[in-house]
Amino acid sequence: MSNVYLGLIGYPVKHSVSPAMHNAALKYLGIEGTYLAFEVKPNELEKAVFGAKALGFKGLNVTIPYKEEVLKFVKPDSLASKIEAINTIDLEKMIGYNTDAYGAIMALEENGVEIEDKVALVVGAGGAGKAIAFALVERGATVILTNRTASRGLEVAEKIRRYGECIFHSYDKIEELRGKVDIIVNATPLGMKGFEQKLPVPVSMLEDVVVFDIVYNPIETRLISEAKRRGCKVVYGIDMLVYQGAKAFEIWTGLDAPISVMKDAALRALR
Repeated sequence: MSNVYLGLIGYPVKHSVSPAMHNAALKYLGIEGTYLAFEVKPNELEKAVFGAKALGFKGLNVTIPYKEEVLKFVKPDSLASKIEAINTIDLEKMIGYNTDAYGAIMALEENGVEIEDKVALVVGAGGAGKAIAFALVERGATVILTNRTASRGLEVAEKIRRYGECIFHSYDKIEELRGKVDIIVNATPLGMKGFEQKLPVPVSMLEDVVVFDIVYNPIETRLISEAKRRGCKVVYGIDMLVYQGAKAFEIWTGLDAPISVMKDAALRALR
């Protein structure tokens, strides 16, 4: 395989360990190439996508806040079209994929979390929240979606409802759900390095539930440590990161991703 150039676009991206993860995979498989992170300002997204293509990049990952906006510039595959969010682009075909849904389900299942017939609270209706809500209803869970901006949450819940059980619940009244959910997913940047350091749900809700925080930097978020302290089963964001990254790597290269190599590299970068 000739030189493979890959990248990440988002704003901000300084916290990302995707370069460490993907560069380790390329090296392990003996592929000449590199993966770089690019901080792209909001009015420069189109230029960034087509500029990367013009420079011969094979693929891009897309992160906060561009997972939906990038739909304007690339054609989504069937899954990304349903979710209406893209986090992986094949620049040769100009097709966008969503590997977040796969990454979230793999993270839960690999940690022994049952999904079918469970009630899952998803906090956050951005690109990642949408993908996770979609993946959960597809696997037979009932999703309660909450979001700080109610209009956005209602809109996303309505779209997800086409594929399974999904209802919106006001973020202001989130404590009403205490004891009524089996899984809590934080799909917001709350707790991420460089973002607001507060819990996405009240501490009182962290009892007898599975807590999945998709934030991976820091590895041990405040939400995860509080949940562990209260005896909850936890799922770390690093697992979702690795599985969505592995799926993206396979889309770009056609090769099986070295998952353990990628996870080791991501953990090293975080430490």
